Amino acid sequence: MTRRPLLLMILDGWGLSERSEGNAVKAAKTPNLDSLAQNWPTTLIRTSGEDVGLPAGQMGNSEVGHMNIGAGRIVYQELTRISKDMASGEYLSNPAFLTAIENAKSSGGALHLLGLLSDGGVHSHIEHLYGLLEMAAHHDVEEVYVHAIYDGRDVSPHSGLGFTKELLRVMDKIGRGRLATISGRYYAMDRDRRWERVERAYLALVRGSDRTTSDPISYIEKSYEENITDEFLLPATIVSNGNPVGLIKPRDSVIFFNFRPDRARELTRSFMQPDFSEFKLPRGHFPLCFVTMTDYDKTFHDYPGLLIAYAQEMIEKTLGQYIAELGLRQLRIAETEKYAHVTFFFNGGVEQEYPGEDRILIASPKVATYDLQPEMSAPEVTEEVLRRLDTDRYDVIILNYANCDMVGHTG
Repeated sequence: MTRRPLLLMILDGWGLSERSEGNAVKAAKTPNLDSLAQNWPTTLIRTSGEDVGLPAGQMGNSEVGHMNIGAGRIVYQELTRISKDMASGEYLSNPAFLTAIENAKSSGGALHLLGLLSDGGVHSHIEHLYGLLEMAAHHDVEEVYVHAIYDGRDVSPHSGLGFTKELLRVMDKIGRGRLATISGRYYAMDRDRRWERVERAYLALVRGSDRTTSDPISYIEKSYEENITDEFLLPATIVSNGNPVGLIKPRDSVIFFNFRPDRARELTRSFMQPDFSEFKLPRGHFPLCFVTMTDYDKTFHDYPGLLIAYAQEMIEKTLGQYIAELGLRQLRIAETEKYAHVTFFFNGGVEQEYPGEDRILIASPKVATYDLQPEMSAPEVTEEVLRRLDTDRYDVIILNYANCDMVGHTG
């Protein structure tokens, strides 16, 4: 008997709005989608705020969307969970945070706060950084350094300057913290094994970058004048009297306050994987107390010195799990940029595939920015799906087209 598989096709970044300005979807000619909408049952769903487990008014994102679709219900996100903890003060007694603080004080080392300086709420939230600075003051930690990664994708491409000015004011008010490094997320938050980018961010943190500045505001302003936006800010080390303000040293404590795992893994591996070999480490592998805000990867659990502040809450009875329990076969397919979304995130944070679940990864194009190849790997994804349909093997196929989202991020 020939199977007629269910096909769940996710057009990542495709949304509907009546606004015309900057609305590529509305401006495009889409006869096939128009025909589907006119001739078949259609509905709209909200993809932000409390409808997907985020705080009211907070925009959604790919990770959140896939988790909610895969679960078939509202999944309360890490942003909401951590923000509630900070608002109540519960985070001040978080065991992982307390270990990092005690280590910094007992070793005579420093506490380093590393993460995305943004209120986008996709990978991090700047209010969490401020909470950690308050915590350092509460526990009387003397040496506290902030290593700021700049966004420019989930927020305005020139918003980093304002965030930096705000951060400096907050640190002055709290009486804790110095800005020690600057890096665009293009370097510090790669997820596609472009290790030459990660290396530049790592060197700024550990050895000191070839680029230095004693005035971060001027550095960012000059970058803007050179048409370098936040995402692409070249890694730089802040200096005072010619010396780095706060490099990460052996036996220091680091809190990586990004809560979304996928773009935090590579930099974490650089610091914490004992046999790391993707690029040369100038100090070699050295001991740290390294706290990740959430559970970035199950393989990290064996890294010496790594702690998790907010362990994963399991999501049961996802669509993938249900399909597997019925004894049906399913295929997940996407290109590199969204592979984690149709697998890990869709399965509610479960990395291991279910029985009867096959996964296909199509390589994303190796270009500096995706506006240079806006189709990305959509044709290759399509070809592979058609080939797999011909095998008559699958009951359900879940695929993601990444290009609308990823090209949209380029502006």
